[in-house]
Amino acid sequence: MSEENRVPVSVIGLGMMGAALAGAYLRAGHRTTVWNRSANKADALVEQGASRADTIADAVAASDVLVACVVDYQTLHEILEPVKESLNGKVIVNLTSGVPEDARGAAQWAQSLGAKYLDGYIMTVPPAVGLPQTLLFYGGSKEVFDTYESTLKVLGGNSIFLSEDPGVAGLYDLSLLGILWSSLAGALHGFAMLASEGIPAAALTPFAESWITHVVLPSIKGAAQQVDAGQYATTISTVGLNAVGLAKMVEASKGQGLRPDVMIPIRDMLQERADSGHGDEALASLIEVIKKP
Repeated sequence: MSEENRVPVSVIGLGMMGAALAGAYLRAGHRTTVWNRSANKADALVEQGASRADTIADAVAASDVLVACVVDYQTLHEILEPVKESLNGKVIVNLTSGVPEDARGAAQWAQSLGAKYLDGYIMTVPPAVGLPQTLLFYGGSKEVFDTYESTLKVLGGNSIFLSEDPGVAGLYDLSLLGILWSSLAGALHGFAMLASEGIPAAALTPFAESWITHVVLPSIKGAAQQVDAGQYATTISTVGLNAVGLAKMVEASKGQGLRPDVMIPIRDMLQERADSGHGDEALASLIEVIKKP
């Protein structure tokens, strides 16, 4: 990007992630203004060349593009409400985690003030901000994404615009996080099973890598196809068979002196699906239980 095309940005919120965002812009040569309610969090970035905004009003005045990353949407509102009269014509790129309705409400509020709004989710940890493979999801103003795509991709080369509905990006974020949390919880349960017999967790990792690559990922892809088609016929592995397997998992966990809490909900949902006459269907049909209110 040529010097004249590097858009000035103001980064609002300098926690671990916000500081990483500001650092990425500094490394890419953007004129970067930083602000945080605890002013000392800007010190290291100022040493790297950032401009410190003494007030949120100064941060808003310094740049047309405001990149916010704070603890929640309520905090964002508390920060920007006092300077709302200055937001007309500004671009707000909100990288604060929340739920879809938070994003939609923030977009409406920003638009009512004459600001353009883009809601985004950073699908990585702070050290990976700015890498070509780093994934970010965006929803909201397509005009903003198209106009500032090169500026947004400073934060991650794999930046994806999903929908003009600002709530959709949050759905993708939560969906992937659900896979992460449940997978990690399952792995920790497995480690605990081994530890109950004095076996180190690292002994499982070579097998876990192969298992995830050759069994889990293909299973997820196949389940997605079945869910979209609404067809759950299988000749491989049924709900009923796995309901028995999960019951054994719970029993074995108790036998090893462990809490079976991670596995109990899966056991119960599988059993519910089997008891309703769907025991011969594929595991993907468990979604019909999950979708119940």
